[in-house]
Amino acid sequence: MAAPLLRKGIPLLRLRLQRYNLLAAGIPPSPRRPWCAAAESTGLEEEVSSAEKSSAVPSKDKEEEILRDIQPIISLAREILHSNRYKDGEGLTVADEEAVVDMLLRYHPHSEDKIGCGLDSIMVDRHPQFRWTRCLFVVRTNGGWIDFSYHKCLRAYIRDKYPSLAERFIGEHFRHRRLHVKSWPQDA
Repeated sequence: MAAPLLRKGIPLLRLRLQRYNLLAAGIPPSPRRPWCAAAESTGLEEEVSSAEKSSAVPSKDKEEEILRDIQPIISLAREILHSNRYKDGEGLTVADEEAVVDMLLRYHPHSEDKIGCGLDSIMVDRHPQFRWTRCLFVVRTNGGWIDFSYHKCLRAYIRDKYPSLAERFIGEHFRHRRLHVKSWPQDA
């Protein structure tokens, strides 16, 4: 039972197991290469079939579609958090609040827990533990408030709307909890 887990989880052990299996079968292993040559072709890579190559083109188009889809809300969230438009502790305007609730908060994995007894407003403030970080907060009808991550909301939105491409897209564009999306000029 542990052997399949090791083969899947640790690539270095997988290579050692392959080498061991070759030795056990009586096939001499290929000479070892130095670590510095790891970028060169090993001959172990699988060849991409023409069908997979042709399917890579539509995924690029889909990736651009995802970027076009999420760009307006990313721009809005960044403008709200990183401009002087809102001071710490200030609530959002009605238009911004509606956009944040409709396009972000409703996709948060724990939105029901975040809203709790009811949503009074959305505000911008410094995080209580990480004072250098500004974030969005749900202000509840009972006066309590809790932060929420717009990154988590975007990830959940992408997983919901583009399930076949979501993990690859998130892996490429949400590295190290930082969203890597170019700012595109707004079309007139």
